Amino acid sequence: MRHFATILSHEIRMSLVSSSTYIAAVLFLAVMGFIFSGVLENYSAAAQETSPAAVFFQLFWLPVFFMVPLLTMKCLAEERRLGTLETLLTAPVSTAEVVLGKYFAAYFLYLLLWASTGGFFYILYKFAGDARFIDLGPLLGGYLFIAVSGLLYVAMGVFASSLSRNQAVAGILSFTLLFGIIIGVRFIDTLEVLNLATMKPFRDAIDYSNVFTHLDDFTRGVVDTRQLLFYVSGTVLALIFSILGVEAKLIHS
Repeated sequence: MRHFATILSHEIRMSLVSSSTYIAAVLFLAVMGFIFSGVLENYSAAAQETSPAAVFFQLFWLPVFFMVPLLTMKCLAEERRLGTLETLLTAPVSTAEVVLGKYFAAYFLYLLLWASTGGFFYILYKFAGDARFIDLGPLLGGYLFIAVSGLLYVAMGVFASSLSRNQAVAGILSFTLLFGIIIGVRFIDTLEVLNLATMKPFRDAIDYSNVFTHLDDFTRGVVDTRQLLFYVSGTVLALIFSILGVEAKLIHS
């Protein structure tokens, strides 16, 4: 892993001068600003039982669906389309170093964009002048959930990019995978058939992978090691499949 730091710093620099990064940033902040203003409008209309931070993070999936594909769809697909990936791997650089360097660069930008939303709460505190609007428990728990779950979401985007030469196809595949693990699992969790005794093992598996349950726990200050294991193990598997996918494409190219 001697060249990992070099690849990582190069990818971050390239991302910071890429127009797609700033398009993703503008879209992200516009959507999150709209969501945040909607939350504040509801609180101004009537008293709410939950804190603004808890409600704000409930809609985390909206920006994830478009931000992760935008950040990851080019990382491997575009390199393969241009033929630069093969050239890169002829140097004394391993496939794992390339995939991990691109993954952590995308994850860094993912965290950076989410960290920028902290400015919304800072502005709220300054203008409202009431610390009750800033409940640190749900706020810190929400950002911790974003950081932990983002490990898996970005890894899924990188995996999607490793499967295609076309970045548009990679983006659509990434969106589909994210939709399945976030919305699809939540929909399955509502099916009545899961309440049958014979379906208990399947029900437990669905409950274990329901990200909205994880979010509720994090915003209440409950950090379950099983949930951490879910995201970490899923991330490792997605990255392993990404490495294998790149190597398989190189063999058959």
